[in-house]
Amino acid sequence: MKQLFVRFLKDEQGQDLVEYALIVAAVGLALITTVNTLSQGIASLYSSITADLSSIGATQQ
Repeated sequence: MKQLFVRFLKDEQGQDLVEYALIVAAVGLALITTVNTLSQGIASLYSSITADLSSIGATQQ
């Protein structure tokens, strides 16, 4: 039983898969954060453009 436990602790098979999964999770989290920030900026830009376009037709006195 002790040999099985020692062999289990020394076994590194699958370690690469876990490391790649952690990297993919970190990149995914960074992308989600970036896309959320960008979407807020783009929504603000379109809102500004819409306001500017609607003021073109307004009569100035």
